Amino acid sequence: MKKIIALALTLVMVFALAAAGGTAYADSEGSVYWLNFKPELDEAAQGLAKLYTEKTGVPVKVVTAASGTYSQTLTSEMDKSSAPTLFIIGNQAGVKEWGEFAMDLTDTPIANELSTDAYNLYDEDGRLVSIGYCYECYGIIVNPDLIEAAGHSMDELENFEGLKAVAEDIHARADELGFDAFSSSDMDGSSSWRFTGHMANLEYFYEERDAGGWTECPAELSGAYMENFKNLYDLCINNSLTDPKDLATGGHDAENEFKTGKAAFFVNGSWEYAAVSKDVPNATMIPYYCGVEGEEKAGLNCGTENCWAINDMASDADKKATMDFMVWLVSDPEAAGIMVEQLGILPYKNAPESENGFLTDAADYIADGCYVMDWATNYQPNVDEYRAALVSALNAYNADQSDANWEQVKTAFVDGWAVQYQAANG
Repeated sequence: MKKIIALALTLVMVFALAAAGGTAYADSEGSVYWLNFKPELDEAAQGLAKLYTEKTGVPVKVVTAASGTYSQTLTSEMDKSSAPTLFIIGNQAGVKEWGEFAMDLTDTPIANELSTDAYNLYDEDGRLVSIGYCYECYGIIVNPDLIEAAGHSMDELENFEGLKAVAEDIHARADELGFDAFSSSDMDGSSSWRFTGHMANLEYFYEERDAGGWTECPAELSGAYMENFKNLYDLCINNSLTDPKDLATGGHDAENEFKTGKAAFFVNGSWEYAAVSKDVPNATMIPYYCGVEGEEKAGLNCGTENCWAINDMASDADKKATMDFMVWLVSDPEAAGIMVEQLGILPYKNAPESENGFLTDAADYIADGCYVMDWATNYQPNVDEYRAALVSALNAYNADQSDANWEQVKTAFVDGWAVQYQAANG
């Protein structure tokens, strides 16, 4: 229904203006409306928009959806007459929902800037509907100085057994040491995605690997690695600055806790490098160790859900303006430099090399023969509803870590997948 409404609004606007002898947009040069997915990019994106307008005269509007609300925001904005010209389709579920709105980017100027096809998304007809604009990794960020101050070494952190021993020792001596093991694991909207999206990936990845790889969203999960998810999740919430019972409402700044030396471990991703490396210059990232056999050869979770799409319902002038803006973002030395600083690696041939240390860690694991944990989490069906149910179950478990409450987490995690798959696919 939302697609029909959006299309109808667009056609009404175009036909009305055409009848008046005009075009859909008064500015013949076109304009850009970028609905940004990444809250942490907002400040840089606003600055880039202003810089581009100063250089070219082309109006660029950036709206950033609040964390965890992109799907709802996109639905709302696409129903408006002045809909986004540049938006995000980050996974195959998004391709099914929004692919018909997306311009085919095959052989376009932005596609010709690519250095790899690895992060692009195609629809069932082979149309290139969205194009990766950054490559990221996530895992557990570590302050080596605090590990050493606690009498341990980074060499101990090569599997779950070692990670658990170090984290529990630090937590037990937190008052003596002046810092704790993990920063806070809040379950509010600004933080819960680190666990319901990212950490959940360890369970999906190992199921995917057992199945020989996924090419589409599976209808159900087996839950074979739920105990491994529990291993790491429990370690995080029970060896932390914040009591698990206080995680539901949020309000704890996990990034600042890590930056100010209050915690040795911080569950997050490569996009945090610019922020944390200023205070912890030798910060490094280790994999999601969780007790899986052979995990000594695990690497980081690498991939992207940051893929640009151009609204095919926009005017030709706006589509061209948006295309030109995209090319500028990834090829102009100043603009691409800002993008790389904020996002890490841009998979474009004219973008500068990244100085992101966490992405260097990811490359080092690969060079050492470790396997990459790809982003199987991108297959989550009805992602917002699925994650909301996980948050609710995890909050109940955080408040009372009983076996019964953990069974509810498993139900939300495994049975919830099947329920949302059916809701999305019928």
